[in-house]
Amino acid sequence: MAAPERFSAAELRQFSTQLLQKAGLPLAPADAVARTLVDGDLLGHDTHGLALLVPYVREVSKGAMTTSGEPDVVSDRPAALVWNGRRLPGPWLVHKGIDALIARARELGTAALVIHHSHHIACLAAYLLRATEEGFLMVLSSSDPAVQSVAPFGGTRAVFTPNPIAAGIPTSGTPLLVDISASITTNGMSNRLHKAGRQFEEEWMLDAQGNPSRDPAVLAADPPGSILPLGGLSAGHKGFGLAVLIEALTGGLSGFGRADPPTGWGATVFMSLYDPAAFGGQAAFRRQMDHIAEACRSNPPRPGVGQVRMPGDRGMARRAQQLEQGVALHPTIAPMLREAAGQYGLAFPAAWSA
Repeated sequence: MAAPERFSAAELRQFSTQLLQKAGLPLAPADAVARTLVDGDLLGHDTHGLALLVPYVREVSKGAMTTSGEPDVVSDRPAALVWNGRRLPGPWLVHKGIDALIARARELGTAALVIHHSHHIACLAAYLLRATEEGFLMVLSSSDPAVQSVAPFGGTRAVFTPNPIAAGIPTSGTPLLVDISASITTNGMSNRLHKAGRQFEEEWMLDAQGNPSRDPAVLAADPPGSILPLGGLSAGHKGFGLAVLIEALTGGLSGFGRADPPTGWGATVFMSLYDPAAFGGQAAFRRQMDHIAEACRSNPPRPGVGQVRMPGDRGMARRAQQLEQGVALHPTIAPMLREAAGQYGLAFPAAWSA
């Protein structure tokens, strides 16, 4: 596989915005989607960054992503909101959701929003800095009622999506950015390895008969296999429990989920903001989180580990490096974007010299 090419983050964002506009998205949602996808790659989440741009463009082109209008307000209480996203662009809806929650959480201490019928929302970690920079603790999770790729622990038939959950935690220094899923791997990584004819290094899959496998091709078999819950064969009950919790936060609280007919690739989203000032206080919150971060980072590492990293340390370091040295796109992404640029009569940014 070729070495990754590097590109200006600003130029990638501009190109992505223009491509989405050519496909039919207005400027504001196109820019929100582009910013979120580039931020995903900046943080190192390259299966949920610009790898999604061309699939999103296809969704716009075939009318599967709504391009105009606003979400419908289903319920509105001071600290609790529910929106029908009308299959509008997911990143745009999430950013609008953060805007809606900031003032409420500042006044009330906490506020939550659930969105059903959102389109796909890309990389969850890409949204967290907006909250932590304002001093908020943020929790964000999503599920896709139209997709099943993860079986319940002990079962063989897929019920869930990987069901990611993320948290942004402010500190006095680098924020803590947690972005995990209730499954042991993701659909995006499984699809990437399958297309490359590769396998996982460990048995993270089950075939349809329940036999452990390293081969992501089991997801495309007939009947299909599944991805194991977080914890794998021995402790997958933990990921199973997390998946059920995320289903309750998303499908349960929104009133739309797996009990309903699927409506296409998308997401049901839960997000909440917490203002530490309304609880034990900002200074006390940061003192506790700073202590935890220091206790972990200074922890004696086991053999083969250079230093214990906190969640988000590597992503934030990679973000700073790539803003300076260029975004290193996975080798499968740039060719796909160049082809799309040609189809829509756009110039793709030039790669930076090594």
